[in-house]
Amino acid sequence: PLAFILTGIPGVAVSSPWAAVPLCCLYLLMLLGNCCLLWAVRAEHALHTPMYQLLSLLALADLGLSLCTLPTVLAVFCVPATALPFRACLAQMYFIHTFSAIESGVLVAMAFDRFVAVCHPLRYGSVLSGSLVARAGALIVLRGACMVLPVAALMARMPFCGARVLSHSFCLHQDMLRLACGDVRPSSWYGLSAVVLTKGLDSLAILLSYVLILRAVLGTISPGARAKAFSTCVCHLCAVLLFYIPLISLSVIHRFGKHLPPLAPTLLADAYLLVPPVLNPLVYSWKTKPIRRRILLLLC
Repeated sequence: PLAFILTGIPGVAVSSPWAAVPLCCLYLLMLLGNCCLLWAVRAEHALHTPMYQLLSLLALADLGLSLCTLPTVLAVFCVPATALPFRACLAQMYFIHTFSAIESGVLVAMAFDRFVAVCHPLRYGSVLSGSLVARAGALIVLRGACMVLPVAALMARMPFCGARVLSHSFCLHQDMLRLACGDVRPSSWYGLSAVVLTKGLDSLAILLSYVLILRAVLGTISPGARAKAFSTCVCHLCAVLLFYIPLISLSVIHRFGKHLPPLAPTLLADAYLLVPPVLNPLVYSWKTKPIRRRILLLLC
């Protein structure tokens, strides 16, 4: 049966369970942080606002993105020559890219939320109603699921021959496409188009939102008002940078970095899937007093 061999970090013993200890700690921190964040938003009445509803959706996307890689990442360091059946690899690839597209869409919605809060604060409640946030969340999830579905369908028909060793401990579209021996142009061009239409347009929308926010803030005379406006955007800016920097770097390396050592794409892929889910709850807990207070009460 068609299967793919997963690889770990180059230079690290594959079959050593001790190599999985740092990864286990990161996954536990991710689970604890995002679950505490979801509980704090649910329990604190003051956080029942569009901004924190979108934050809850971001935490759910982070959980989905990390949990769909957890079994294979830990298995690689505990079982030598871990093989993943083709259908399981295809399903994992689909969910990784779907949750990634959902997270990108949530970041756009949060950028629009910050734009309305800073530039039109008096209309915030009327523009961003609960029903609008619910519809936007459903649309974001539907867009991610439908955009990635043709990628999985095209990959399911692809023939594979020769060595079937992946570059990571999970399945990514670019990595699987590299091992195909048929005509990969339709899948490659659609995958590139899907990335441009989701993450490319999303990043431009976020950039436009912050250009408008910056123009509105710089037009404010009071330095105190400027500092307060900027402080409301710090957490979202950190989440955007944590998500897009590893993602863009990984895409560039997969397409143009064939001469780089294998360690570079491996570390970037791990950072892309683990760093945002681990650090996002820490950033929002540090900057938001009600979330910090609720989490401290839960832990104590």
